[in-house]
Amino acid sequence: MRVIPAIDVKDGRCVRLRQGDMAAETVYSEDVPSVAAFWQEQGADLIHIVDLNGAVDGEPKNLPQIEAIMKAVSVKVQVGGGIRSIDTVRRYLRAGVARVVLGTAALTDRALLTQACGEFPGRILLGLDARDGQVAVKGWTSLSATKATNLLTDLAGLDLGAVIYTDIARDGMLNGPNMEALREVVELSSFPVIASGGITHIEDLRAVQALGSRVEGAIVGKALYDGKLDYREAFAALNNVRS
Repeated sequence: MRVIPAIDVKDGRCVRLRQGDMAAETVYSEDVPSVAAFWQEQGADLIHIVDLNGAVDGEPKNLPQIEAIMKAVSVKVQVGGGIRSIDTVRRYLRAGVARVVLGTAALTDRALLTQACGEFPGRILLGLDARDGQVAVKGWTSLSATKATNLLTDLAGLDLGAVIYTDIARDGMLNGPNMEALREVVELSSFPVIASGGITHIEDLRAVQALGSRVEGAIVGKALYDGKLDYREAFAALNNVRS
């Protein structure tokens, strides 16, 4: 199972938020490309990047930093945040991004999601962000009336590469993932599942891994940056590698 380090970019800097609150940020680096290079050195084969400003504003806002990341690393990169047009999807993928994440657009613009999946099969990820089981959109600033599980089953026929399930209440809180919700998503999903939100210890990662082969990986952010989880140790533990 992949351990996927997250780089959240806000105002050109690497930050972490608490429960998606743009005002509750911790800045970890002013040099975003160097952070990506560090995770590559630690052994990551995939890095998850979110343009936080873009997620709220509805269009890319940290593109220079993301393009610099692409030049700084050779591993795969997936990007989300503010991707709400086919031109933006194309721009990221042609720039070398391996996969793009559609969250708000998956709920509000089904035509875009369908077109993107048709044009780039397997390279579009569903960002399924939920609070109390309901889908959150626009950088988590708005809560829809749609249940996350209903949206997931509605999209079963599309050629999505994976679904990233994030429990917003757990994100950045270092109190473990919502295993009950994750288990339900894994059972219902037609796609590989990536867990996100609250993962803090190796035991959390093992619990996610135990959900079965449909789990592709887990995105980890604050626990890595705060030193509560060591990337190399986590990878070794999950993949039976001697560190």
